[in-house]
Amino acid sequence: MPTRSRVAWPWAGLATVGFLGITAGVQMSDRGLQSILSPAIRDTFGVGDAVIGALHGIAGILIASALAVPLARLADRYSRKMILLALIGTWAALTLLGALAPNFPLFFTGRAAAGITEFAMIPIVYSLIPDLVGERWRVGANLGFAALMATGASAGFYLGGDLLHLATELGDAVGLGHLEPWRRAMLLLALAGVPLVLLGAFTRDPRRKLPVASDVHSSSLAGFVRERLWQVLLFVGAAGGVAVAVQAVTPMIAMAVARRFAVDINGVGHTLGVLILVGNMASLPIAWIIDRSLRERLGPRVRPAIMGVATAVALPCAGLLAFAPSASTALALTGAFLLATCVANALLPTMLQDLAPADMRARAFAGYSFMIAAFCAVGPVLSGGLSQYLLADDLLTAISLAAVPVMGLTLVCTFLWCYRR
Repeated sequence: MPTRSRVAWPWAGLATVGFLGITAGVQMSDRGLQSILSPAIRDTFGVGDAVIGALHGIAGILIASALAVPLARLADRYSRKMILLALIGTWAALTLLGALAPNFPLFFTGRAAAGITEFAMIPIVYSLIPDLVGERWRVGANLGFAALMATGASAGFYLGGDLLHLATELGDAVGLGHLEPWRRAMLLLALAGVPLVLLGAFTRDPRRKLPVASDVHSSSLAGFVRERLWQVLLFVGAAGGVAVAVQAVTPMIAMAVARRFAVDINGVGHTLGVLILVGNMASLPIAWIIDRSLRERLGPRVRPAIMGVATAVALPCAGLLAFAPSASTALALTGAFLLATCVANALLPTMLQDLAPADMRARAFAGYSFMIAAFCAVGPVLSGGLSQYLLADDLLTAISLAAVPVMGLTLVCTFLWCYRR
C-alpha cells in the first residue's frame, strides 16, 4: 500500500510571515490611535470635520499609496528584506516627527509620509509570501498576515485611550510634560519601531520563484493591465466600492458616536477595537470555508460572488446608522457592517496573486493599492465634508450617506464579473 509523502512545514518562512504581520499590525495601529485622538487633534489645530476627514483620507491613504508604487518597483528588483527594514525604521522616525509638528500643515505632511511606509510595506509582503511558504501554504499565510494586521488595527482603537492615559501619566516623569497628551501617545507608539527593526534583521529574504512560462508582458505593469483590462476594471471597481464605504465609516465612527450620544470616546474606542478584531478574525475562516465549499461548483465565480453577497449584507447596516437611537445600537450596526465588509475583502490578495506574474507582484499590488486608495480617500473626505458643510456637524448621518450609495458599485461589478465569467 503506497504511503502518502509528508510535506515539511516551512517554519522559517511562516515565522517571517508572522513577524511581518506583527510589524504591519503595529504600523496599522496608528490609524486607530489617530481616530481616537482625532477630537484632541481637532482642538489643538482648530480645524473642522472636513479637514480631519482629509487627514484620514488624503494624507493617510492617497498620498501614501501613490509614492508606494516606485518603492514597490525597487522591491521587484532588489532585496525585499532590506527595503522592508528601511521602511520600518522610517515609519518609526516619521511617526515621532509627526507627533512633534508645531502646526497642522506639518502634521499633515508627517502623517502622509508615515503612511507611505505602511502602504509600501503591504504589497512587498504579499509579493514575498509565495516565495516564503510555497504554493501549498500561500492562502493560509495570506490570511494569517491579514489577521495579524487586523489585530494591530483593532489594537489602535481598543488601546488608544489606554495609551493616551499612560502617556499623560508618564509625561512629567520622563520630561515630556510640555507636550500635549495626544502627542506623547504618538511618541510611545513610534518607539515600537526600534525592536521591530532589530528583530527584522533575523528574518528570511528568499529568492524569487519565477513562473515556468513568461509572456512578453510579464515585466510591464501597463502590458499586464492591457492584457486583462476588463477583469482588472471589474476587480478594482468591486473592491473600490467597498473601500469607499469602509473608509467612510471606520476612521470617523468613534468621533461620530461620541458626539451624537455624548459618551466617552475611550469607551467607544474599546468597543470598536473588539468589533474590528472580531470582524476581521471571523471573516477569514468564513471566507475560506465558503471558498472551499463552493469553489468546485462555481469555479472562478465564487470569489466575486462572496464579495457581492457580503456587500449586500453590509449595505443596510450602513444605512441604518443614521437612525440609530443609541450608542450601543450604532456600535452593533457598525460591527455587523465591519464583519460583512471584511468577508467581502478577505480573498482579494489571493485573487490578485493569481492574476499577477511572479516577477511583478509587488508592482501589481502597489498599483492596485494606489487605485483603491483613490477610492479610500473619498470615504473620510466625503463623510467629513457632508458633516461640516451640509449636515451641521451631524457626522453619524454623514457617514451613512457617504457609505450607502458607493456599495452599489461593488454590487454591479461583482454581478458583471460573475455573469461574464
